[in-house]
Amino acid sequence: MRWRKLGKLFDPTQHELPNDCVQFAQAPQALVFDDFVRIYFSTRSVDPDNGKYLSHIAFVDMHKNLCDVIRVSDKTVIPLGGLGCFDEHGIFPMSVMRYGDAVYGYTCGWNRRVSVSVDTAIGLAISRDDGLTFQRIGDGPVLAASLHEPCLVGDGFVKVINGVFHMWYIFGTGWQRYLPDAAPDRTYKIGHATSMDGIDWVKEEGRQIVADRLGGDESQALPTVIGIDGRYHMFFCYRQSFDFRNNGGRGYHIGHAWSDDLVNWIRDDEHPSLEGTPGDWDGDMQCYPHVFESGDKVYLLYNGDEFGRYGFGLAVLER
Repeated sequence: MRWRKLGKLFDPTQHELPNDCVQFAQAPQALVFDDFVRIYFSTRSVDPDNGKYLSHIAFVDMHKNLCDVIRVSDKTVIPLGGLGCFDEHGIFPMSVMRYGDAVYGYTCGWNRRVSVSVDTAIGLAISRDDGLTFQRIGDGPVLAASLHEPCLVGDGFVKVINGVFHMWYIFGTGWQRYLPDAAPDRTYKIGHATSMDGIDWVKEEGRQIVADRLGGDESQALPTVIGIDGRYHMFFCYRQSFDFRNNGGRGYHIGHAWSDDLVNWIRDDEHPSLEGTPGDWDGDMQCYPHVFESGDKVYLLYNGDEFGRYGFGLAVLER
């Protein structure tokens, strides 16, 4: 198997975004309809009180050929959380899945901190109008920090398999100041939890399920899982925990692991692999993957350089 890249699919700077959002279409997530594909993404506005970013969820509807834009949402699909809530300052990303007559949206809400920049947790919002708008089931998260996962629980991807909800997510192992005058940087790993209703979750507390490639300071983000020919495949992105923002050699790349039992995962980034094209939109970074099926094809959405500032692209799996 290998990925054949189809190029950049959506550039937010070429479209009018809701809520005065500017640039950024991060962590694209697909919801497939009969005659079009809705792709949710996280975009950013500027907080007028302090000039800092706020993350919002919008979407673009595309024809099934995944080339032509039908429309971009004129409203964000869910408001930010209330004062002091886990998602007060943003939602990034939101993973969507159909369940019965509803669409479940698992949000990664974030809020600013004082000693470190941010903390995150996972919430649940439900749509009854085919994913146009989402309503929280409550003001708090359904998965958050705990005894052996002390911070930065987020990036939840949920799939129902044999009647059981499975969530793959990330959890922080801690913050570290790598240089005396540098801001603290975080490290996070991929974990797993299960639920019978999608609300009450049981973690495999503190268990890192995908091996490191770069050593203990590797950060792993945004897992997405699909079954192909009787085997489960996980795609995610990984990077060094320090000096990754402006150093292309230490930034995000797409990783891969496979499993036959959803418990033990074998890391194998080379089969299939996805590399950036030097000098192109994804030449220095490939991040925030999302894999989905449409028709008889398996596609992978992903962001390129600058963490998706200028949009996302698409690749198709060749068997």
